[in-house]
Amino acid sequence: MSEKEKEINELFKTKEKIKDIYIQGVKGIKQVLPIKRDGEFLIVTAGTNMKKVMELDYVDKTKVMSNDIFEIASIFGIEAARQAVINEVYKVIQNQGLNVDIRHLMLVADTMCASGTIKGVTRYGVVKEKASVLARASFETPIKHIFNASQIGEIDNLSSVVENVMLNQPVPVGTGLPGLITKVKRD
Repeated sequence: MSEKEKEINELFKTKEKIKDIYIQGVKGIKQVLPIKRDGEFLIVTAGTNMKKVMELDYVDKTKVMSNDIFEIASIFGIEAARQAVINEVYKVIQNQGLNVDIRHLMLVADTMCASGTIKGVTRYGVVKEKASVLARASFETPIKHIFNASQIGEIDNLSSVVENVMLNQPVPVGTGLPGLITKVKRD
């Protein structure tokens, strides 16, 4: 390797090291965009560090927002993360011009946060935890779920709505009280 190539290599390595140097600002925030909206100044950022931003004296802590639900969960807890899921999904749906009842979004957010941690609505998140083989198979990769269940002899007790709908059976919901029996008088 020539002397010139060595110098260029060293220069490149130095440039890469400089990228990681923290000079001023809040670590984790890469870009900022100040915006004036309704007489207030907002700062939209690329990157996030809510904890450090809220420590700044000149920041209104009641108005700091983030779309990072995991960061929200770690700072404020699972209920705040649940609300962030609802807010973010609602915002996306509204921007698309769709009208979805907020209760449907709340149901999705409840399902994602029910375990105390945030689970995605994917085959690796919420679906993986379903006890029923047919419920897992109803989401994605049905052959894989049915094959794996058959290999270990897993039994599906058909105890929830999904599997019973799939098999066209009555759904096990309601009070469970016996039906009403009456005596009919004949005239």
